[in-house]
Amino acid sequence: MSTEALVPPQELLDAIMRARHPLVIAHVAPDGDAIGSVLACGRLLHHLGKDPILACQDRVPAAFRFLPGHDRLRTEIEGFEIDMVISLDSSDPSRMGRIYESRFNNIPLAVVDHHITNVYFGNVNWVEPEACATAEMIYYLARAFDIEPDQEMATCILTGIVTDTRGFRTANTTARVMNLASRLMEAGAPLGAITEQALNSRSLDLVRLWGRALDTVAVEDGVVSAENSLRMRADLDGVIRAEGLVSFILGVYEAKAAVVFTELAENEVECSFRARPGYDVSQVAFEFGGGGHPLASGCTLAGTLPEVKEEVLRRLKEAVNHSNRER
Repeated sequence: MSTEALVPPQELLDAIMRARHPLVIAHVAPDGDAIGSVLACGRLLHHLGKDPILACQDRVPAAFRFLPGHDRLRTEIEGFEIDMVISLDSSDPSRMGRIYESRFNNIPLAVVDHHITNVYFGNVNWVEPEACATAEMIYYLARAFDIEPDQEMATCILTGIVTDTRGFRTANTTARVMNLASRLMEAGAPLGAITEQALNSRSLDLVRLWGRALDTVAVEDGVVSAENSLRMRADLDGVIRAEGLVSFILGVYEAKAAVVFTELAENEVECSFRARPGYDVSQVAFEFGGGGHPLASGCTLAGTLPEVKEEVLRRLKEAVNHSNRER
């Protein structure tokens, strides 16, 4: 299975061909896969003679502003003619945020995603949990239209793959993925520059936030956690999430799972989960209204930081202990 091409459903291809002005949406708090997938899809739609609108509720993170075409992503879409919506890398409609909401109920919605917790919320759904990234799926979507990625599209696709595999280190980094990475590099995608920008570059304020959050790190019953509160970042310019921190603290020897609690508002807390192979944090995220993969998931809860932290840690420890008993 790891070397077989991904095949998009014919109904998705037909829906795209019928559209003239498709809206392509990345999820809130976009990562490299979301941004890379939307930009690559936009490039594909241009090749097909479409006039796409690319959108995301939140701004493109600084780490991904090197991507060609990143300035085409809009945070507002009022006044545009839209005859199709394509949701990329979102496991449920809430992940699209206010860009989508309920305003497009009468417009066809296509879902392209690789999260195992996807709720199949589109009129057309192409969900591939075996794919390493939604960006990988965009490559095979392009090939289904007999389009070979140019350098711009290849760079965006490879960025999505590098980001979601953490630099080709996750369990879903298959032979197919490595073969695809080679083809994308042959098309001009600069792997070294992508890796440096996507995985190794951070702003000074982000590094400062990491330092403050690391002071809160605690580990108990196989779960390592950290806090990112409003107070911690009150004097930091434009930094909200401690990007990459949850993967970093998972490296603690005793940890089987990790979570970073980000206080978005006084009664709104985002939880970002990671797990070692053999453990599954996706079901915990799903129980709290979120989703993702077994090894990388997230959710957002109403409540104060202490309240959410207590409830989520209790459930996460139960999940880790259950996995320990099954091993």
